[in-house]
Parts: sequence; structure tokens; C-alpha cells
Amino acid sequence: MRIPMTEYLDIDLDTEMWRCRRCDADIAPARDDYKTGTLVYDRDPTEIHRPLIDADRYEFTFAPDPSWCRILEFSCPGCGTMLETEYLPPGHPPTHDLEIDVDALRAQWSGWQGPVPLTLGRDVQVTDHLHTH
Repeated sequence: MRIPMTEYLDIDLDTEMWRCRRCDADIAPARDDYKTGTLVYDRDPTEIHRPLIDADRYEFTFAPDPSWCRILEFSCPGCGTMLETEYLPPGHPPTHDLEIDVDALRAQWSGWQGPVPLTLGRDVQVTDHLHTH
């Protein structure tokens, strides 16, 4: 049984793996941080936040200083969908943002019959109607 956890991630309780909801790729063990199985791009913040004023004339340009800030983009290794983005100080490790108790999740869903209810995002295709009028 696959349980949706974020817009692009779910946990497969049968294999205990984080999985991409776009391409079904296995990403990482569900008992670990999903980010360990992603592609990571350490991005220069000035690529995204361009200076608003002339950098040749002014020290502070309203753009993040790369010596104080970096942007990490975490993507699915199967399809390249961006799963998460973090703004961190240089040298800071990625944030461990989701720690799921897999045993408790399995117990919570053990008696469930029928399809898993989904929170639909703009990229998720609706195949079954879960309600009637």
C-alpha cells in the first residue's frame, strides 16, 4: 500500500521505500531521510535572485550573498521532478525534515479497505471518482 506523504512523495508500506509519485521510482528507504536518495544541485543563489541594483556601484544589491547562503535543490533520480528546495548557510547539512514512524503508519492503515484517499496536486491525474452526487 502506498501512502501519500507530500505532493511528490509517498511511502510504499510493502517495500518500506520512499517513492516518487510522478514516475514511481524508488528513492530511499522509508526509515531514512528521503533526501539521501535524491539528486542534489547546490545552486548559486544569484542565479535565482538577480541583483536589483548595479553590483558594480553598490555592495548590497538585494540578492543573497553566496558566502552566506546556498540553495539546495533535491530532485527525483528517475524523472528529475524537484521534490524540495532549501536555503542554507554554506557548510550546513541538509535538513532532515520528514522522519516517519513506519511501524505506526502501517498500524494506522492496517485495517483500511479500498483506495487510499489522495490530495490531488496539479500534476496528478484523476482516474477514479471517490465520491458520488
